[in-house]
Amino acid sequence: MSVIRLLSALLLCLWCAGIPPLAGGESAGDLEWVARRVWQNECGGTVEGLTSWNVGEHFASLGIGHFIWYPAGAPKSFEESFPRLLAFLTSRGARPPAGFTSDMACPWSSREGFLGAANSERMTALRGYLAATVSLQAEFLAQRMEASLEKMTSGLPPEKTFRVQNNYRAVAAAPKGSYLLIDYVNFKGEGVNPAERYQGEGWGLLQVLSGMDAAVSDPRQAFSESAARVLSRRVQLAPKERREERWLAGWLNRCKTYDIAGKKL
Repeated sequence: MSVIRLLSALLLCLWCAGIPPLAGGESAGDLEWVARRVWQNECGGTVEGLTSWNVGEHFASLGIGHFIWYPAGAPKSFEESFPRLLAFLTSRGARPPAGFTSDMACPWSSREGFLGAANSERMTALRGYLAATVSLQAEFLAQRMEASLEKMTSGLPPEKTFRVQNNYRAVAAAPKGSYLLIDYVNFKGEGVNPAERYQGEGWGLLQVLSGMDAAVSDPRQAFSESAARVLSRRVQLAPKERREERWLAGWLNRCKTYDIAGKKL
């Protein structure tokens, strides 16, 4: 399915659900713009950044969205997304390089082994594959965003459902609003996974939408400020050994791009 066909189907689903289309009816080119922004946020916009393993993590981060891939036996503290991406790409006719399948664990068991293989034939093939499928990865990101509202509101009390839906619609209707929703749900998830909690507090899209200040007229600003509060709280509640404060400045800079989306970008 092309990006244009995917966007058309997505718009229909959103209208049927009573939700504004992506950022007020953006084109497939706008979805590509979102993909480039996510790629910049996660990988510095580089091909080399498409295959990464961050310091302090026990998983690889791959593709424009730094989709998580765990080696066999690693504790799965966060939602694993790279196998689902591979399955999606394969379903779109983009078969991965030989030796990679959607049902396998990450073949590199440690960061050291992963970095040591950075220039290997196998890693080079994987990086080339990811660079060649950016548009399809954008489809994957958009589909996750489109499914997030139902996932977030399932089981919520009516008053909280109403708040989350209204804030979602307000952000989606703002210029470049799809960027905020697509990027954040890829960045920190929907916020519904019980495993993604510190001291009972989550940090996903649900928590950001729930915490938006109704007194702030621009939904992009309200979203940006809420995201900064949610991520700051995450760092405060995180286990000390994770040393998450080292990432907070970068996270907050990312939140600032939500406020200026559609104004300067």
